Amino acid sequence: MTEKRELRVKPIVNGTVIDHISSGQALNVLKILGINASSKYVVSVLMNVPSGEMKGKDVVKIENREIDPEELDSIALIAPRATINIIRHYEVVGKHRVDPPREVSGLVRCGNPNCISNTNEPVTSRFAVERSGDEVNLRCSYCEFVIDQDIAEHLL
Repeated sequence: MTEKRELRVKPIVNGTVIDHISSGQALNVLKILGINASSKYVVSVLMNVPSGEMKGKDVVKIENREIDPEELDSIALIAPRATINIIRHYEVVGKHRVDPPREVSGLVRCGNPNCISNTNEPVTSRFAVERSGDEVNLRCSYCEFVIDQDIAEHLL
């Protein structure tokens, strides 16, 4: 007799569920949100979950916390297919996909050590966001350096 097992995660009363995060990026999403071991939020993290539309995905559930627009922009850079679900009284009251912005300022450090944004000059980093399907590349507005992988490692 085969026993059917199911992964169960307790529903949240109020908060945010970030679904369809690119596999392996859940911990980077927590970093963007400033959530660590000393945070007061109850957080559920699912990693490498099988998904019909993706090979695998991560999911982050945060109780009693909603995400601000700047955090959404950063999440969209590392998980361009993510969906944000706002939960209130156990019900989904808002659901939308992230949309990477056309440009980001002050969110990412340029990978070129000689870029003016990495010197002592009072210059804020600025990148054009180039999207092709699920791929996101960032092109520095000052030196044209392209970040085409590991964007999470360049987040400020």
